[in-house]
Amino acid sequence: MDIVVCAKQVPNVAEVRLDPETNTLRRDGVESIMNPFDRHALEAGVQLVETHGGTVTVLTMGPPQAEEMLREAISCGADQGVLLSDRAFAGADTWATSYTLAAAIRRIGSYDCVLCGRQAIDGDTAQVGPELAERLGIPFVSAARRIEFADGYFRAERLMDDGYDAVEVAVPVLFTVVKEINEPRPPSLKGKMRAKKADIPVWGAADLEVEAGCLGLAGSPTQVVRVFAPERRKDRVMIEGEPARQAARLAAELRAVLRGRG
Repeated sequence: MDIVVCAKQVPNVAEVRLDPETNTLRRDGVESIMNPFDRHALEAGVQLVETHGGTVTVLTMGPPQAEEMLREAISCGADQGVLLSDRAFAGADTWATSYTLAAAIRRIGSYDCVLCGRQAIDGDTAQVGPELAERLGIPFVSAARRIEFADGYFRAERLMDDGYDAVEVAVPVLFTVVKEINEPRPPSLKGKMRAKKADIPVWGAADLEVEAGCLGLAGSPTQVVRVFAPERRKDRVMIEGEPARQAARLAAELRAVLRGRG
């Protein structure tokens, strides 16, 4: 079984700062980590390969420093990593990101399963997974909390608001996973030694079958016009009493706000 795990290096959310001029996150001096949801995707891939055999390839798109994250992934059980790094990829939205990742997966070759975290903690869009499945032309299962493989089919439990859906799907398939699926393992000493010696290929736009106009900022239909931190306000109203009285008071407060805006 050959598995591709798509992972992203993100800034530590406890230290996020915004640049009002460029409308992007300030990453200088901020610790970078593997996206937490992607850790669960990696662990899911490693567990499947431990049971059925095969390989786990971790794919990421980012600056050269993202190589550190790929080595960490290898130390946690992945077999190899591939880094997509090129100035042409900079500024990509989810549309351009999925386009580039799909081209890289096609170059990697055959695969039975693509695993992604449910979403990235810096953007929280949850769009790359389904967009990538669409570009690859394969089935997509979101929010998987359990994945098993038998008799040529994947069987999964898809987390829902009121329980879960049981899904059976043939290979190849793309899953996005939630944190309930497993507990990611820490790096092992043997894994760290292997990661240190690992050869991490770096692919640029020239290494992929892509159109320049579909990459990076130029290929991104989504444009960020303004980024700002919400102003902190201290004025608030506490509503107490019986539910019916609270509802009436809340309705009155909302009507007063709307009248003030009108």
